[in-house]
Amino acid sequence: MFMFKKGEGLVRATTAQKGFTLLELLIVITVLAILSVVLIFVLNPTEILAKSRDTQRISDLSTLKTAIAIYMSTVSGPQLDGTSGTVNDKCDGGTAANEELWLSINTTAGGGESVTDATPPTGWTQAATSWEQNASTTGATLVDGTGWIPVNLGAITGGSPISNLPLDPTNDLSTTTGSDTSTAAVLNNGALMYRYACKKTPASFEIDSRLESGSYGVGGSDDRSAKDGGNNSNLFEMGTGLTILPGTNDF
Repeated sequence: MFMFKKGEGLVRATTAQKGFTLLELLIVITVLAILSVVLIFVLNPTEILAKSRDTQRISDLSTLKTAIAIYMSTVSGPQLDGTSGTVNDKCDGGTAANEELWLSINTTAGGGESVTDATPPTGWTQAATSWEQNASTTGATLVDGTGWIPVNLGAITGGSPISNLPLDPTNDLSTTTGSDTSTAAVLNNGALMYRYACKKTPASFEIDSRLESGSYGVGGSDDRSAKDGGNNSNLFEMGTGLTILPGTNDF
């Protein structure tokens, strides 16, 4: 309350203070809640994160392709399978019992996730228990041929063009199993990990990844697996030989 003079008399004035009513507050809260739901639906943070991981996968495979291609073009007698004896004997076209596939995830019992269904790709005769080479629990990213890809990039004149071998952002055997090392998982095309294989003649290689987003994944609006020039519609393939691994069968 305050007073002021007007002419010779005094006039008393009052100021009234008014806040939000309970109904008005409820309306504001309801509107904000609706806007939040609409925003989440429009932005779809789950899809944004999945697409970000897919972008990383595409970039990783491109980086690996470039690095291995440099190795093949500059090193005499390039060994794509890391063998010290017969060159590329573990590649497709080598000794049948030695053919192998390399994985970016460790699936050795006790050292990582285990595999209960590791059937070799069609045409490969290696035993089901030994046809896949798993990443080590330590040193999986090394570029000296002991990492998950058995190519010694350090043999390149001037050294390896990359400091570490990239791993899948999720690097998990199954989208449903998770990373529980005590639970056996099935090795399948849906596993979020990288795969590497090579061919003896002509010397070539293939690196595969599963893309998970609604944009880049299988059946997505921008399905990259259908545009990579490979033979497997479930995997994104990159390398110099995109038919080394089969277009069917889980691996």
